[in-house]
Amino acid sequence: MQITSGDLLDITVYGVPDLTQRVRVSNSGDAYFPLLGGVHLDGLTVEDAQSAIEKKLIDGGIMKSPHVTIFVAEYSSGVSMLGMIQRPGIYPVLGTRHLYDMISAAGGLANGAGRLITVTHHNDPSNPIVITLTSDPRLSAQNNVEVKQGDTVEVSKAGVVYVVGEVAHASGLIMDSGQNLSVMKAVALSGGTTRVAALDNAKIIRRDEKGNPLEVPVQLKKMFQGKAADVDLVAEDILFIPTSAGKNAALRGAETALQLVTGVTLRHF
Repeated sequence: MQITSGDLLDITVYGVPDLTQRVRVSNSGDAYFPLLGGVHLDGLTVEDAQSAIEKKLIDGGIMKSPHVTIFVAEYSSGVSMLGMIQRPGIYPVLGTRHLYDMISAAGGLANGAGRLITVTHHNDPSNPIVITLTSDPRLSAQNNVEVKQGDTVEVSKAGVVYVVGEVAHASGLIMDSGQNLSVMKAVALSGGTTRVAALDNAKIIRRDEKGNPLEVPVQLKKMFQGKAADVDLVAEDILFIPTSAGKNAALRGAETALQLVTGVTLRHF
């Protein structure tokens, strides 16, 4: 466990009650003592901090063989768990903790979490570590980096493509980093179309730069026949396949599709 700026320390010097004191580590990482001046403690373990103060006492000619004990009375901060996590918040770090420990402590990944996790160490904020979650045991072990007090962990949100309407299983398909998804693949992953699907009226509902829904017609019937090229989907697209028995639903494509998205279960493909 490391000492960080803002921590409140109880410091005891064995056999010298007058040197016992409570001190808070400053923003610059220093703790100030009446006889010693400033001692830089930020980033040190408790054991190393004790040794640093003992050295100051010896070098200053105050004691020949001091024995210093430090107790952290108050932690200034823990690890900030942000993004697509079940219980976002600040979690204390006691002892050595690693990334997967902290994710578990925060309840695990939330539904719709992406595979990218950014770890920003408090002592090196300009060089965050970006980790891609993987099922490979060897790479997974390498990704389980040490997380220290004051660090920030942020779990990315995965892109999602929704497939609703006349398909066997309405789906929210999670697109992880680097994955591509086309109309034909999305339909297949959703169990295919039903017998009452209006293939000629299929459409993609896609948001423009202002967030307004736009309808893009999809030649789904011709795609099945090999007479039209497949179309790539992008994150947050809604592929809507209306029923042939509901012309009004087909006309209100965006409105109906947006309603159907509510409650759709998200899953990886």
